[in-house]
Parts: sequence; structure tokens; C-alpha cells
Amino acid sequence: MAAAKQPKEKHPVDIVHQNAIHVETIKKENRSQQLYTLFSVNPYKRLHVLTDKPMASPTHDNIVEDPAFLKIIHRACLGPTKKYTHPQTESQEIGWISRPLIVSDRSDKRLNWPRQNSEITKYMDAAWRLKEQTQNLG
Repeated sequence: MAAAKQPKEKHPVDIVHQNAIHVETIKKENRSQQLYTLFSVNPYKRLHVLTDKPMASPTHDNIVEDPAFLKIIHRACLGPTKKYTHPQTESQEIGWISRPLIVSDRSDKRLNWPRQNSEITKYMDAAWRLKEQTQNLG
């Protein structure tokens, strides 16, 4: 039924042709590749600083600190409300403005309603306390 398939003859590998393809691939990669030499700390990740050994001699006294690097590190440690003027995510919108809208004045009777007890509420409060004490003892 099915005729036996004749295996196709493989052409011998042409090394010159393979080398030309390899050279073309490298040229394409070099066109789009950029050499990145400016390295810095990611300001959005938490930085873990390791201290020196306690008995190590101080050999880093003459190091000049980069002010731009220090500014990035200090900014990374700030809270979101100090870093940005507006919330960056939907979750930050809740509680973004945490200070009260008006200054609280306890002497202003219009805004301050302290708890007031009448004779009935004082009596019921004492009765509830007595009931709780007797239930806890028994």
C-alpha cells in the first residue's frame, strides 16, 4: 500500500554560507544594541546597607560622596505623600489627605458633643456593672 519513502539526500553543510548567516545576525544585533555604562541604585527598591566589621580599620575616610546619589537614597526612604504631590495608585487615594479639614476646638459647642449622663443612664450603668460582676463570679 504505502510505498517506502526514500530518504532525501542531505546537502553537505556549507561552512561559508553558515558563517555568512552568523555574521549577518551579529550585525543586526550590534545595530540595536546600546552599551549602557550609567549604573545607579534603583530608587524604588528598599536598600539594605551592610555595616563593616567592628574591628575593621577605617580605610574609607577619604571617600567623596556623590550628592545626587545621596539625594536619590534619601528620597527613596520617604513616604509616598512626601515623594509625590498626587496619589500614584487607586489604593493610595484612600487616606492620602490624612490631616483634618478643620482644626479641632474642644471648647466649640457646635462641633464637640461630649458624652452626657443623666440620672437614668448613671443608674443603668451601675446596674449593668453589677450584673456583669455577679455573672463573672458565679
